[in-house]
Amino acid sequence: MTLSADEFLRRFLLHVIPSGFQRIRHYGLLTNRYRVQNLARCRQLLVGARSELLPTAAQMATTLARIVEPVARCPRCNVGVMIRVLAISPILWPAGPMAPDTS
Repeated sequence: MTLSADEFLRRFLLHVIPSGFQRIRHYGLLTNRYRVQNLARCRQLLVGARSELLPTAAQMATTLARIVEPVARCPRCNVGVMIRVLAISPILWPAGPMAPDTS
């Protein structure tokens, strides 16, 4: 492949990290320092019975109760439980809320 000088430099400089950053080559479970211990622990956890790894029904109930604590009832039927999944806040510009684009 033939590249112009500008394109070659652009592609080459994509691999240069900015000043102040440090390249990290080894991290996570397989880092050299703790690889043997981490792999041994992973093997121990994978050998255990599957039911030991799953939470009990009581743990699931307490977790669910903690998540749904402030129970919000449906404003229409007042029976169903509403769980807030996402709250979208309006975008505020210096002059106030953003006006819709009418063009």
